Amino acid sequence: MNLAYQDAKELYTALSCMSSSSCDIVIFPSALYLSEFSQQKGLPLGAQDIHFEVDGAFTGSISASQLKSISCHYLLIGHSERRQQFHEGNGLINLKVKRAIASELTVIFCCGEPLEERNSLGHLDFVLKQLKEGLKEVNETDLQNFIIAYEPIWAIGSGVVPSKQEIQEMHGFIRKSLSDWYGAALADSIRIIYGGSCNESNAFEIFSIPNVDGGLIGGASLNVVSFEKIVNSL
Repeated sequence: MNLAYQDAKELYTALSCMSSSSCDIVIFPSALYLSEFSQQKGLPLGAQDIHFEVDGAFTGSISASQLKSISCHYLLIGHSERRQQFHEGNGLINLKVKRAIASELTVIFCCGEPLEERNSLGHLDFVLKQLKEGLKEVNETDLQNFIIAYEPIWAIGSGVVPSKQEIQEMHGFIRKSLSDWYGAALADSIRIIYGGSCNESNAFEIFSIPNVDGGLIGGASLNVVSFEKIVNSL
């Protein structure tokens, strides 16, 4: 929920001047700006959330079909702020995942543990539960255009970054879990990206960690110079 219209428009225009032949760049602006930005010849756009129903009287919500009608093809589901601040549980997130898949949207599925789970060494079980319940009744075909974003809640916006070993452990664990459920070939094809205080100073080191395939960038994406350095690091 950052930036008034003019500032957001200028940022999107500036970001869209970037190009890369080796990685994908997708921008997730406020839903208020998606329709207009989709008419520009800029970077691909994603939405920060949807409702799980096809349509209906759900004031303030956005449907998958509405997003597709403005050529918005990417979608965040289960971001930690939706889970924490809006109390979205794994069951609701699963409904959104299935709606997005049925609508042929590319899902960025977010998972991650709070500090108390990390400190009690329950972090792996916590994320495993998010994955199991969030991907309930989702099959191999459904995951062809699926991305997992690991975002430790305790690192988001805090300036605290997990160690290389902590990130590597979780990303490896997520891929191993996917391999157990869906097979090694599919698990290897799914991108697992990292989000949580990733910035221009630490991006290269984070992206060098095995099984880290990209980043879900928050505050650092609001500055064109910083974001470009992160893209170049990838």
